[in-house]
Amino acid sequence: MKKQYIVIITGIFLVLLFVLGGYLYKSQQTKNIGFLAQEHAEIFVRKHSPTLGSEEAKVYLVEFMDPACETCSAFYPFVKKLMAKHPGKIKLILRYAPFHDGADYFVKILEAAKKQGKYWETLEIMYQTQPYWASHHNPQPKLAWQFLPRVGLDIEKLKNDMNDPEIGKIIAQDLADAETLNVKKTPGFFVNGKPLVNFGHIQLKQLLEAEIEAQYPR
Repeated sequence: MKKQYIVIITGIFLVLLFVLGGYLYKSQQTKNIGFLAQEHAEIFVRKHSPTLGSEEAKVYLVEFMDPACETCSAFYPFVKKLMAKHPGKIKLILRYAPFHDGADYFVKILEAAKKQGKYWETLEIMYQTQPYWASHHNPQPKLAWQFLPRVGLDIEKLKNDMNDPEIGKIIAQDLADAETLNVKKTPGFFVNGKPLVNFGHIQLKQLLEAEIEAQYPR
């Protein structure tokens, strides 16, 4: 009988240990993923979203962007400088809000370039050459093709891949999330879910650094 009690008590102890271990693991995982553990975080970060920065970063900078947007192009180097100033702490997530006429054409090029592992290089060459093809009065998307070989892309593959119907679904999802979050113009920034209410370089820097202080207390 005594032996049975020992077996029962041991079993209960092991169950409690298992439950406690699961709880601690879940708590640690929640702590590790930080912002992504928040409710409705998927509205900000989708599985298809391009990301730049450390997987361990605790500060998520979500940007709703338009490849034909002059302000998006102007902010991109500034965002990269902020990331370099705080290495490993900021993760950039790009979402699409192609509000300009024909801008979805460039989103398709970017998504096709992603399949060749050249997403960020393609984005940079797009921004650098934007004045040539993205005139708001007379946009000429086809002019962008003369610059894309600089990235080392397989152009024929790119042209085929950009017609993938899945890209249309990505754009539709991002636009739906933009509408949910009341993004009316680009770039639209969110830092760990907090919107940049007063737009500007200084304001974005302050919002980011406040969240860095919160997530990485000294």
